Amino acid sequence: MTIKNGRYKYTEVIIRPSAALRNNYSEISRTCREDRTPVIITKNGIGDTVLMGIQEYNQMTAELELLRTLADAEEDIAQGRVAPVQETFDDIRSALLAKGNR
Repeated sequence: MTIKNGRYKYTEVIIRPSAALRNNYSEISRTCREDRTPVIITKNGIGDTVLMGIQEYNQMTAELELLRTLADAEEDIAQGRVAPVQETFDDIRSALLAKGNR
């Protein structure tokens, strides 16, 4: 795996049969964690599951959540659901002040 522009890029793909996962879990798990490389597990020669380290999973889900948020924002802009910046900050400031007065 390499990192380019702050993003992970998998430069190799490891494919292992499900029997290897049963027989060599520790080795495959170490590869996922230490090399930060996902492993595709096959069943009857067909891709079935992807095994990855928890750090990579968390990074991937965080990036996906950000991309979804950006897509929603672009849709809001396209549909004209926008407000002036000053008005938005005033609303946020008012909400925070109201919360602080509780």
